[in-house]
Amino acid sequence: MENATSVGAVINNPADIVVIVGYFVTVIGVGVWSMSRTDRGTVGGYFLAGRTMTWWPVGASLFASNIGSGHFVGLAGTGAASGIAVGAFEWNALFVVLLLGWLFVPVYLTAGVITMPQYLKKRFGGARINIYLSVISLFLYIFTKISVDMFSGAVFIQQALGLNIYVAIIALLLITALYTVTGGLAALMYTDTFQTFVIIAGAFILTGFSFAEVGGYDGLLEKYRSALPSRLASMDPQRYNISSRCYTPRHDAFRLLRDASSGDLPWPGVVFGIAIVGIWYWCSDQVIVQRCLAARGLTHVKAGCIMCGYLKLLPMFLMVLPGMISRVLYPDDVGCVVPEVCKEVCGTEVGCSNIAYPKLVVSVMPNGLRGLMLAVMLAALMSSLASIFNSSSTLFTMDIWTRVRPRASERELIIVGRVWVLCIVAISICWIPIVQAAQSGQLFDYIQSVSSYLAPPIAAVFLLAVFVKRVNEAGAFWGLIGGLVMGLCRMVPEFWFGTGSCIYPSNCPFLVCGIHYLHFGIILFLCTSVLVLAVSCFTQPIEDQHLHRLVFSLRHSKEERMDLDHEEGEEGRRARREAEERTREGNDGAEQEKAAICSLLGWFCSGGTSQDQQNPEEPEKLPDITENPVWKNVVDANAVLMMAVAVFMWGYFA
Repeated sequence: MENATSVGAVINNPADIVVIVGYFVTVIGVGVWSMSRTDRGTVGGYFLAGRTMTWWPVGASLFASNIGSGHFVGLAGTGAASGIAVGAFEWNALFVVLLLGWLFVPVYLTAGVITMPQYLKKRFGGARINIYLSVISLFLYIFTKISVDMFSGAVFIQQALGLNIYVAIIALLLITALYTVTGGLAALMYTDTFQTFVIIAGAFILTGFSFAEVGGYDGLLEKYRSALPSRLASMDPQRYNISSRCYTPRHDAFRLLRDASSGDLPWPGVVFGIAIVGIWYWCSDQVIVQRCLAARGLTHVKAGCIMCGYLKLLPMFLMVLPGMISRVLYPDDVGCVVPEVCKEVCGTEVGCSNIAYPKLVVSVMPNGLRGLMLAVMLAALMSSLASIFNSSSTLFTMDIWTRVRPRASERELIIVGRVWVLCIVAISICWIPIVQAAQSGQLFDYIQSVSSYLAPPIAAVFLLAVFVKRVNEAGAFWGLIGGLVMGLCRMVPEFWFGTGSCIYPSNCPFLVCGIHYLHFGIILFLCTSVLVLAVSCFTQPIEDQHLHRLVFSLRHSKEERMDLDHEEGEEGRRARREAEERTREGNDGAEQEKAAICSLLGWFCSGGTSQDQQNPEEPEKLPDITENPVWKNVVDANAVLMMAVAVFMWGYFA
């Protein structure tokens, strides 16, 4: 395989360049257009798109926010290495996303919250859970989601363009931050909708070319099992003693459910462990839930979840199977096993399965379409990063900054949120060298293992908070802390000793690292749940007057709720009103002397000055979760149909 520089000559023709430039111009145009359609001068307008989004941008944005470049590189890479079982992570979401729309979002809507830590604060009171969840979420965003997307995007860019990784990543981060900062959530959701169609169209085209090369699905079934690297002869027998299982495709490569003890993705972990991590990601993660909270009604939320569920059927066919085809077509590169050969092919000694998708793109696609696929990868990378930027901005502004400055005005909150995006860009750029050093042979395994060590306690607390009234603040807090300690006790030794490879096994003790990470996630979830319930039962319960419309059983309650954080919230709102009044009084004389350029900058930074100054604290009407009976029945019927499709797909490939 050519080195990165020579590969970079692949995309340098006019057709590819025109497609790429046209893509960027269109994305920027959609972002500017969306800026003029929504009010960005209020917190609700900027962070929740004014709660005016219909079902189709909600569904498309859920899918685009989830599908980043990490999916293209990670799913295809793991598919190339071990077969279709990794597709279970995608198909499991078809069921979990229905829990989001039917069980969790109605409670979040009636609670009247913008962020997930805000919900826990209303549900339990106090500040420690709110701060803990905000901080750990921000760390997870910066050091796992953003870093993974940057690394996977860099893998593709290096294969396709041969650009310096720092130049490429910094440019992408800055462009992404630009339309995130200027447009708010509405801009993200409209650009997400456009990019979803780009992603699906480009991936469909590549899948068609790939299956044509390999001889269709039957050709893949026949040839994958014999896709062995031919460069084993260069292996030094004195230095390496490589077992055949290290380079021979798995015998169960085309099975979704695998042996509970010997499988690389054992079926109990696939069925239950993935669902637990899925509850954290789909039902309590700020990036996902924020899109649902922006919908104009509960029916639109449910329809958007169904649309997202149907779209989640596609990654198996658009990413996993093409990754397996890439191994068939290029076994010496994608399936390399000799460390020196792998180092020559992709720059790392542990394996090159992560280049499966980029290799397919630069080798199979014709001019013009190759540029389209680069645009697809840029779309996935930018969409995912933009969603994380906006949601982490919301978390920092609403849950951390308001505690540092309770008297902050609404205008200040919006500006701080945008400045925080720029801070994340700077931190992410500084993290690039660490991401390069930490790359592993199985990118998707890295993502899911970290999630399995940190996410189950959060999933347990949210699930119990929504459905069990008896759970209180003490139980939730100590459950989170206990779960975090247990997760770190597994994660730290594993990273200290290394996960190892087929050639270089890890020295981590079996007692610590011997349990599969998905099985560990199940154990961690159960232990956290028991701890939460036990501590709650031995401490004072929360009275119903504080729980109206905060738990599922009381979601339709019409009684007045006394929020546990009522006094603190009133103090913050009163402080912001006073700050706004002082700001208006101080600006009355100076306002007339403002230059035109200052007005333009003010529009850019805060989305306008009229509405937020006229009514800085005008309360927003909380969404109503009542539904039109006809449309309610329509979305319910579609949910049943989608579950039937999912069960059929699981049964067919199991």
